[in-house]
Amino acid sequence: MKDTLMIIKILCGATFLHIFVNMRTGFNIDLSGRNTFRMKVSCRCLVEYDNVEELRDALADPSLPRPLFPIGGGSNLLFTSDFPGTILHCGMKNIKRLGPDRVYADAGVVWDDFCAWCASEGLWGPENLSHIPGEVGASAVQNIGAYGREVCELIDSVECVDTRDASKITIPASECEYAYRDSRFKHDWKWRYVVTGVVYRVSLEPVPVLDYGHVREAVVERFETDDPSRLTPAMIRETVTSIRKGKLPEVDELGSAGSFFRNPCVCQEAFATVREVALRESLGEVPHFDLEDGSVKIPAAWLIDKCGWKGMSRGGAAVFNKQPLVIVNWTGEAVPEDVMSLAEGIRASVKEKFGVELSREVEYV
Repeated sequence: MKDTLMIIKILCGATFLHIFVNMRTGFNIDLSGRNTFRMKVSCRCLVEYDNVEELRDALADPSLPRPLFPIGGGSNLLFTSDFPGTILHCGMKNIKRLGPDRVYADAGVVWDDFCAWCASEGLWGPENLSHIPGEVGASAVQNIGAYGREVCELIDSVECVDTRDASKITIPASECEYAYRDSRFKHDWKWRYVVTGVVYRVSLEPVPVLDYGHVREAVVERFETDDPSRLTPAMIRETVTSIRKGKLPEVDELGSAGSFFRNPCVCQEAFATVREVALRESLGEVPHFDLEDGSVKIPAAWLIDKCGWKGMSRGGAAVFNKQPLVIVNWTGEAVPEDVMSLAEGIRASVKEKFGVELSREVEYV
């Protein structure tokens, strides 16, 4: 690669660009179009690579500003200020069948494109996760989930490059310690591995997941059946996409990072306290899901709504008026402090009213 190195320098203020064959490296880059919150921040350096070898070259380059931080579509994070290091982004976008029940996707594939591809091939698995913003690589980091399905149920293995020595490694899903919206990639592996691709388990046999929220009802209304033998992945994908579009903002129209908080899982005693508050204040029955370990999952959206936050704003940020779990860049001019202030206000009021601690799903960078 070094023998074919081509360098083009474009001087414009403090910005210049190196092109290493296909790899793009830019300095002092505006990130407002690379994060779905549309925060007007920049990074010291941005590297976009089109194959694993280019990523390995970038990791071995001591001239790149540190720290190195990989991002996908920027859909689950909030840049709190300009980033002083190097943002890494995967430009690889291939999908391929590995057999009847395995599919590989590069980390740079848009997640919803992957869901659409599987549905078009008649492959069951990711259809309930349709229309979630982001890219394949982030799915394995965040353990994205929706409508009764978590992506960890589908992941077979994760292909990565180790930032310590630029070596390639395949990590079995069993070693990733997946949990609700969590994995080792968000903790002890956060600065160690860059995800380059994911292998997913899929099925040719009908395995619709309908018993979450109003999915079954919506499927029957749209297709007049919930018989698995008459359903297809494309039908479930169409239904889930319609549900999401009806209550969540489109990130290309209104900046947000999707669900801002995780749904809290509380002990039986804490759930009893929430019920007491709901009864005392005539808030209605508390929606909840009983978990196998005896704890109870309460929708964070319900807690936030009952604290009166729907539609409330601070600066340029607001709680989305259709879904209180989502904080939006309402004016298009919100700054990180607006979002953080609003989030902390929500957390404090839910804690005060219900005694429940909300934790962020969105990562602060």
